[in-house]
Amino acid sequence: MKKFNIRKVLDGLTASSSSGTASPQPGTNQNDVIQETLQSEHFQLCKTVRHGFPYQPSSMAFDPVQKILAIGTQSGAVRLFGRAGVECYCQHDSGAAVIQLQFLVNEGALVSALADDSVHLWNLRQKQPAILHTLKFNRERITFCHLPFQSKWLYIGTEKGNIHIVNVESFTLSGYVIMWNKAIELSSKSHPGPVVHISDNPMDEGKILIGFECGTVVLWDLKCKKADYRYNHDEAIHSVAWHHEGKQFTCSHSDGTLTTWNVRVPAKPTITITPHGKQPKDGKKPEPCKPILKVEYKTTRAGDAFVVMSGGLSYDTGCRRSCLTVMHGKSTAVLEMDYPIVDFLTLCETPYPNDFQEPYAVVVLLEKDLVVIDLEQIGYPIFENPYPLSIHESPVTCVEYFADCPPELIPALYSVGSRQKRQGYSKKEWPISGGNWGQGTLSYPEIIVTGHADGSIKFWDASAIMLQVLYKLKTAKVFEKALKGGKEEKPSTEIVDEDPFAIQTLSWCPESRMLCVAGVSAHVIIYRFSKQEMTTEVVQLLEVRMQGELNDVDSPDPAGDHPPTPSTPVPPSSSSPTQEGEPSEAQPFTSDDRPRDNVPCLKVRSAPLKQSPGYQVELVIQLVWVSGEPPQQITSLAVSSSDGLVVFGNSSGLAVVDYLQKSLLLNMSTSELYSPSDPYQRQPRSPRKTRQPSGALSDNSDGNNVSEEKSNKSPTSDAKDSLFSRSRSSSVTSIERESREAISSFHFSESFPRKTDSSPSPSLWLGTTQGTVLVLSLSLPPTGDQRLQQPVGVSSCGTLVRLKGGILTMAFLDSLGAVLHPSYEPWSEPNAPDEEKTRRRRPASPPPTQEGQDSQYAVVCSEKQAKVVGLPSQSCFFKHNITESSFVLRADVVQMAAGLCLACFCANGHIMTLSLPSLRPLLDVNYLPLTDMRIARTFCFSNLGQALYLTSPTEIQRITYSQETCDNLQEMMGELFTPLETPEAPNRGFFKGLFGGGAQSLDREDLFGETAAGKASRSLAQHIPGPQGMEGMKGAASGVVGDLARARIALDERGQKLGELEDRTAAMMASADSFSKHAHDMMLKYKDKKWYQL
Repeated sequence: MKKFNIRKVLDGLTASSSSGTASPQPGTNQNDVIQETLQSEHFQLCKTVRHGFPYQPSSMAFDPVQKILAIGTQSGAVRLFGRAGVECYCQHDSGAAVIQLQFLVNEGALVSALADDSVHLWNLRQKQPAILHTLKFNRERITFCHLPFQSKWLYIGTEKGNIHIVNVESFTLSGYVIMWNKAIELSSKSHPGPVVHISDNPMDEGKILIGFECGTVVLWDLKCKKADYRYNHDEAIHSVAWHHEGKQFTCSHSDGTLTTWNVRVPAKPTITITPHGKQPKDGKKPEPCKPILKVEYKTTRAGDAFVVMSGGLSYDTGCRRSCLTVMHGKSTAVLEMDYPIVDFLTLCETPYPNDFQEPYAVVVLLEKDLVVIDLEQIGYPIFENPYPLSIHESPVTCVEYFADCPPELIPALYSVGSRQKRQGYSKKEWPISGGNWGQGTLSYPEIIVTGHADGSIKFWDASAIMLQVLYKLKTAKVFEKALKGGKEEKPSTEIVDEDPFAIQTLSWCPESRMLCVAGVSAHVIIYRFSKQEMTTEVVQLLEVRMQGELNDVDSPDPAGDHPPTPSTPVPPSSSSPTQEGEPSEAQPFTSDDRPRDNVPCLKVRSAPLKQSPGYQVELVIQLVWVSGEPPQQITSLAVSSSDGLVVFGNSSGLAVVDYLQKSLLLNMSTSELYSPSDPYQRQPRSPRKTRQPSGALSDNSDGNNVSEEKSNKSPTSDAKDSLFSRSRSSSVTSIERESREAISSFHFSESFPRKTDSSPSPSLWLGTTQGTVLVLSLSLPPTGDQRLQQPVGVSSCGTLVRLKGGILTMAFLDSLGAVLHPSYEPWSEPNAPDEEKTRRRRPASPPPTQEGQDSQYAVVCSEKQAKVVGLPSQSCFFKHNITESSFVLRADVVQMAAGLCLACFCANGHIMTLSLPSLRPLLDVNYLPLTDMRIARTFCFSNLGQALYLTSPTEIQRITYSQETCDNLQEMMGELFTPLETPEAPNRGFFKGLFGGGAQSLDREDLFGETAAGKASRSLAQHIPGPQGMEGMKGAASGVVGDLARARIALDERGQKLGELEDRTAAMMASADSFSKHAHDMMLKYKDKKWYQL
């Protein structure tokens, strides 16, 4: 257990890797020694689970026995889905697009074909699937793959028109090759094009159907090694579907037609239809339509067959959306989709292709969604999707992660969110129901909050590595909808071209359930949580005029629109609550005579607002235009339920709002927060002529130049500010915008804002983009009616400390090293009619500090370094330079199971943890290079070693840096493979068995094995074994013992059943022998008798 002594800091006896220290406090006390329990062995970094819709999907496959769905993507990822909560993510190292997936049905294996002409075999019998074999083709491009049911021989079609055969057990090529020039007619002078389809005849495994892109289809006899029939058509082929009896097949073509062929009549198709083509009256061919990209023909025992296809619509149709067409008998249903169709699969009751298929659902993979359609109910309703695939319903703009939340919070959010569910779903269970849940040991509740471009906020239950949406809040309801008419009707005060309601940042207190969100249109909305519905007649609105530094903007009004000093009350005209619509009447939206002034960017709705149970609007705050300048977007935000305050800042300064009294307490530029004697005071940066305001504002022209700690500017210093910086007009140059000192972080605390304080008091700590930590002291009236009537006092206490780079986070520790959480007001129902609302403002204050003794420690982290400062002495005890060549993107003080640490994510991809308070490096892993700003915007740490980021526009990647979680991860993850019996094959029937006509089996080993077919060319493809080999991967998988046990049980059961089958077969043979003997005796008895003697 690591200990450090403050008295020994100057002696260099601490384990901190930092070099900068301050003078220790005199005197010795038990509180001088803080025990640090976290060590390096408590940390390990690994990915846990990926949530959301697979980004840029390219292929899909389904195991009809295991009921597992696999989706491949253009980046080489494979996502596997079972029942709700059973998901898995795999990644091919090459990153090439997955062009096709094929399950080894009920075998716990998957074959993937990639655009780089490699074929991979995945083992799904372990919790984390791994590649067993890889075959890399060198001379031919892979275009199509087919693996017959219960076969170990994989057919691979190529761009050259050839078909190669791979043994999936050994992943070696067979010497048996179907060459394109042998398949087509010898008289043909042109190449048939790539292979676009391969399938075996459902009734005869010795015959396979080969479709070439040019329109030629060949029925190939595997035994005779020749083409039985060739079917030629003028239009290119996209897909082929067998009828289950093996006598007919249907092709889809590029001109929107479907042709149905009789196997024994190759001359012309028996039926040619254009499902969506207009039939001309003069008997001519119908007008061509869009290509039918895929068709599936599924038969039913009791009625008409289902024909399901994608594409094929008329070119002049008004519908521009992708459609799925379902033809059943004489009815044709066209189902519009929200996104283009990538692929679809019809789910059937039987895995056997030679039986009646009995389709019951269609899985449709769209570019940004997964839809499952119920074929057995009238109207073809869709199933309710249990997976969290709607993260990207509107683009994600911000993410926050809260682990170890109050236990009653998730049920409360679920109760109000359950009323938002859509109606009209299929009443049947979700058909993708394979796999088993993991035995998770993490029981603490976790919540992820996502903000979106349309102004919506979603709350997700993320407990036990699962994800489920709890509640959705639409912040845009507060504002008037923009008219969709001409340009003249569109408000000209918007500062963004699109998504004016997009969420920029949010602050949420899980204990009090207070929510505060900031949008890109320089607006802040404060919400309270209520379980009761209410109607708000007038939305409370507070307009704030933030004009930044006085020398940055020349106001045309010299009468004093300047921000007040901390001690000066704010003029009522600039901060009083107003009804919506008043500013726009006083100041028109557009004016050619004078610049816009005192005009908000959005118009709050004037009609009464019906608010459902859940989060309800308490107050709307809007920044207004100042002298033709649009308000700057908000970069930081914090809410304190115990103080009843909200604070927000941008490059113009900060504002403190009392949301209980609906009043503005403070509105200052950043430079005004520095005291005249402050050593970190800034000089004016604007070349414009300064204007002396009336009032007690200090002139900062004598500020000292702090060159010794010059900030190393990072590209992400203004990341939040520039996230949606699409302003239409602004006179502030980019240089001035860059040089402004913006507020980057806030922290409410019960602490010591001044060196002379002997007891802690409410305070607000704020960090800037140039590395300064400033302190504001808060003077709060007593609770009750006085809190709602007396004003809150705010005064500046100057600078606490200065760091290199912008301030990212702040936290406070007590004298024993435990984190001091911001105080909060426990949640109570705000709309309760008779309930007396007593405000418990904060827990009891800690005992006052002794003379010369620090009782708190402030932890401050910037883009470059971290410092630990004692309070109230304000002495720096520890300093650690986190990075020199890069910069920190996100930092948080997090509670681990064994103690506290500071977690950091750098732009160079390193994830680091530092002990507290000594800032010893505990973990440093080069995890993820910064590939785009999405990761920088969305990466966040949470308690108990959890973290996440948006790895793509549609997916959230969760990771852990806790050794305990990594050790338990295998148990927490679900199992994809479950030992199941394969359904019995269809009964051939007496007459089919007697006269033939049933399914014909084929011993493929005799045809494709090395003995009969020889060896394949070594230069054609290269075999690459899995990274660890089969045994190595099985040994590494923690769940393999259970897998082997289950497999052994399944084998024993199968052996027992085979034994029973053998006994029954022997009994039948004995019975047949007895019957034959009796029949022979009867024949001998009556052989010589005449008919009249019988």
